[in-house]
Amino acid sequence: MSNTGSNKGKGSFFEGAFGRYVLPGIILQSVLIGGGYATGREIVEFGAKFGALGWLGGVGIFIGFTIMSVLTFEIARIYKVYDYKSIVQQFAGKAWILYDVVYMLLAIIIIAVMASATGEIVESTLGIPYWAGVVGVIVIVGILNFYGSWLIERFETYGTIALYIGYIIFGAIVISATWGHAREVFATGDTSFVGSANVGTVLWTGVVYVGYNLAVYPASFFTLKRQTSRKETVWAGIVSGLLMTLPWFLTYFAVMGFYPSEEVLGASVPWLVMMQDIAGPGVIMLFGVVVGWTLIETSTGIIHGLIGRINAGLVEAGKQAFTPKQNAAVTVGVLVAATIMARIGIIDLIAKGYTMMAYGMIAVYALPLATIGLYKVLKHHG
Repeated sequence: MSNTGSNKGKGSFFEGAFGRYVLPGIILQSVLIGGGYATGREIVEFGAKFGALGWLGGVGIFIGFTIMSVLTFEIARIYKVYDYKSIVQQFAGKAWILYDVVYMLLAIIIIAVMASATGEIVESTLGIPYWAGVVGVIVIVGILNFYGSWLIERFETYGTIALYIGYIIFGAIVISATWGHAREVFATGDTSFVGSANVGTVLWTGVVYVGYNLAVYPASFFTLKRQTSRKETVWAGIVSGLLMTLPWFLTYFAVMGFYPSEEVLGASVPWLVMMQDIAGPGVIMLFGVVVGWTLIETSTGIIHGLIGRINAGLVEAGKQAFTPKQNAAVTVGVLVAATIMARIGIIDLIAKGYTMMAYGMIAVYALPLATIGLYKVLKHHG
């Protein structure tokens, strides 16, 4: 991975407690939000469709992300490894290659969907032509990966602040206008969109959602070098769990104001439908900017994790790691290829196995980490 600018900001805000406790969670949240939260679609699928019981999915998601974060950060600290091959090898052994395969497939899907979705959402909210939006994303993500970790940390930190402000605005507008109906949903225990639902099913849905999104973790590995104690990794893991879950709950409560409306719960971009009749055109345009930003952050993080894996492999083989220009070229190449695949429908074919890949992630990452990884963490002292 590029170390461009590695000497910049020494002793800065990013090198202190913020970098150790908060930054890993910010990077994880930044990558997760574009793929998982930006449109509101996944909140419907993994919680909101269960109506009054849906909040349990969010609880499962928070617990899952927190456990995965704490254990992942601690394994990286103990063994001083910061690329996903080296980290996964510590608790999955030779099965790391299976994670490699699943990660690559998920990365292709996520990046393709991000590139395509950015073009469509920016076109519908800002009036910018589809391909102009796609090209804009490719250029920005290419620049970010050219400059590497130093710029990505700052872009995604300031971006997260802006995103939270944006989502708080969206949430406040929608929830304040529809809270009466949401309270009625909770008071009556309404789960009518899916018929009957039980606690176990909803909690398991949250676990599966965590499985889908285990692909976001490699994007954060470059930030873990600052952590030097178990206290830091544990608190950073808790902060990560909170940052990765708060937008989920904000969206969930907003959707409850419309439950069980097919128009909202069946929409490809539920947030846009929820705001159309409540918010003015200025807020809709702000939504377009925010979503575009989240999708850029997700694409940047996923590709940065991929480049980190490639560079670690090159160094291990005794070869030179990519230069900043090569990092940018790989980024542009991946985005162009993913965009083309999304347009010709290959992604639809792969996406049919999406749930299978989520279970694959749980099998090759979550389970070994929660068993062998936990054992190694507990066994290690100092």
